[in-house]
Amino acid sequence: MRRLTPRRAIVVAVSLWLAFAFVVWNVIFDRLIVLAGRRYSYDATVLFHSTGKYLLIDTVMKPAVAHAARVASVVAAMIVAGSLLLIRAAALRDRSRNERTS
Repeated sequence: MRRLTPRRAIVVAVSLWLAFAFVVWNVIFDRLIVLAGRRYSYDATVLFHSTGKYLLIDTVMKPAVAHAARVASVVAAMIVAGSLLLIRAAALRDRSRNERTS
């Protein structure tokens, strides 16, 4: 099996971590939106049965979308930052190991 060059290994690692962060962002965003939709359905039903008034979806979902985007972005940014630090540490360790053996 052919070994990757150190530069190529770093590029592959960064690409995989970025793809992972993107997937995590989408999963978190989607889950929070689904939960907000369910919460809206329940609240709208309860409000209508108790008062006869309608709960507009805009009043619930606009803040929910902003919250979901904020939470998903913070988590994805933490994944990217942590992975870049770990990749940097691994590259430095690999470089020092290669210098000692050479």
